[in-house]
Amino acid sequence: MSQVAGVAGGGARVGIRVDRDRCAGSGVCALFEPRFFDQSEEDGLALPRVHEAGPEALPALRAAAVRCPAGAITLVSIDARASAVGDRAD
Repeated sequence: MSQVAGVAGGGARVGIRVDRDRCAGSGVCALFEPRFFDQSEEDGLALPRVHEAGPEALPALRAAAVRCPAGAITLVSIDARASAVGDRAD
């Protein structure tokens, strides 16, 4: 099951995390959302193309997270203040 941790609509940037230990390499994320996900040529596991996106990407990212059969995709809300000073929202 995918995780959408504290992500709600409303303008917050969205952090994209892929747990490569959990990823099964099915390619569903890259198939449905190639703007945000790719697959490694070395091991076939998912790779995020970007590590964060704007709020307009949330519906597509949620759809990819829900479709992931391994539940390897986690979306997190990024605090705009933390991003502005370069802190990671991990």
